[in-house]
Amino acid sequence: MTEQNQSPLNADDNLSDSESQLFRLRLFVIGASPNSIRAITNLKNICEQYIKANYELEIIDVYQQPLIAEAEQIVALPLLVKKSPGAERKLIGDMSNTTKVLKGLGIYSES
Repeated sequence: MTEQNQSPLNADDNLSDSESQLFRLRLFVIGASPNSIRAITNLKNICEQYIKANYELEIIDVYQQPLIAEAEQIVALPLLVKKSPGAERKLIGDMSNTTKVLKGLGIYSES
């Protein structure tokens, strides 16, 4: 399987019921660190480009909300947790690899 054989789905192909399926995302960061800022910027750009209004993004600073981070058993940051739709998925890093983020969100298809 190569990168050329894969393509992101458009919004209509992506979700069978695009209005009823909402991506619930939590991004855990550490303050205003460079990696945190990159992760926030990259993820927002990906969401706006590929899932537009079909997402809720909650950004959680582990310094300000340590109990939420503890409940999620955070081991590395930045960390994206996709709560829904589908199975929960976790992605670590600054979200700069669009292909990996799209796969993690479940909106990347084989062509």
